[in-house]
Amino acid sequence: MEAVNVIGAGLAGSEAAWQLLSRGIPARLYEMRPAKTTPAHTGGAFAELVCSNSLRAASLENAVGLLKEEMRWLDSLILAAADATAVPAGGALAVDRRLFSALVERRLRRQPGLTVIREEVTDLPEGLTIVAAGPLASEPLTRAILELTGREQLFFHDAIAPIVAADSVDLSAAYFASRYGKGGDGDYLNCPLDQEQYLRFYHELVKAERFPLRNFEQEKHFSGCMPLESLARYGEDALRFGPMKPVGLNRPDGTRPYAVLQLRKENAEGGMYNLVGCQTRLLQSEQRRVFRLIPGLAGAEFLRYGAMHRNTYLNSPQLLDQFQRLKGRPDIYFAGQITGVEGYVESAASGLLAGIAAAAQVLGKPLPLFPPETALGALLNFLQRPQADFQPMNINFGLFPPLQELPRRKRERKTALAERALASLEALRRALP
Repeated sequence: MEAVNVIGAGLAGSEAAWQLLSRGIPARLYEMRPAKTTPAHTGGAFAELVCSNSLRAASLENAVGLLKEEMRWLDSLILAAADATAVPAGGALAVDRRLFSALVERRLRRQPGLTVIREEVTDLPEGLTIVAAGPLASEPLTRAILELTGREQLFFHDAIAPIVAADSVDLSAAYFASRYGKGGDGDYLNCPLDQEQYLRFYHELVKAERFPLRNFEQEKHFSGCMPLESLARYGEDALRFGPMKPVGLNRPDGTRPYAVLQLRKENAEGGMYNLVGCQTRLLQSEQRRVFRLIPGLAGAEFLRYGAMHRNTYLNSPQLLDQFQRLKGRPDIYFAGQITGVEGYVESAASGLLAGIAAAAQVLGKPLPLFPPETALGALLNFLQRPQADFQPMNINFGLFPPLQELPRRKRERKTALAERALASLEALRRALP
């Protein structure tokens, strides 16, 4: 049996390869790292998480929580590894990045039929291929894709949040709590600000110096990854109604702060903390100056600074069919953020879908059509929907078909949507290859 090419060992590529291998189909997994890296990655690990260690909400009443559950039902490698390496994060699923990546690679390498090729792909190889090169594909591969598609790529900018050493946080000025008490009390470390402290931080943030964009780039961000300083420019209260909102995070004495910056554990040992929602492209010197204005962070030791990188993606509604194949080229699939899905979970889900479809194609079976009532089907439909200005998007319940009968309460509606999705998926998965 001829091996399927999978370009990229990130979340989507690792998941796609797993779905092929678990069905007895050999895979050639190409990864250029660490010999050639990207502006965001730090090493050569499979499924490296670069922006955050959080896979977001865990509850089925949230669309991404539902998407994760659907992936578990379909034997997702990424979700299995995430569940096995989870760290406390309240109502979210967060992982120890190092353990997570190591487990993904270890489980993949144990599968018979896998060939790992550590080299840069500069042109699309012959044979059935899944392009999961991520939003940071190398320039030669990007040119090859452009020549193949004949269309100009769209782009946006993505940002990474800083990480600080846990023992450098002043615990006399911070307190442990999860929003609304969800999860354990020690899941998040909260740095409260009064009005004067918040306004000082805000004014210093908006005037801080940023890394300049290159001449050919424009400042265009996906809203879910907007740099903190860009969000602050929308107004004085933008941050405290956004990533620094204090609701559900009362101090131990029961009072509500004016604003709160949350810190989330970055590893299982709890030695590192991620500044939640603080993705940025400020100069490193400015990051030290501005973030140390936050109570509790005056002596913060920065283990990783926030950074900025350019993400590229295809105009999928015009270029791809309902299985993420290039129209007119059934031998070429695309998967992950290069398709225009946004987020760790969505990227891995895209890889799962491409892997299952490619496996069906190799086995001579009908390619599966995921119902739009499922989160997986809603994600595929989003990539098919004609749009004048196609933009990346996270999974959300707004992408699902409406319920025929609407429960009165919003929470009950979300529960009903999740129940309908899992019932639809159960009917489909029995027919999958």
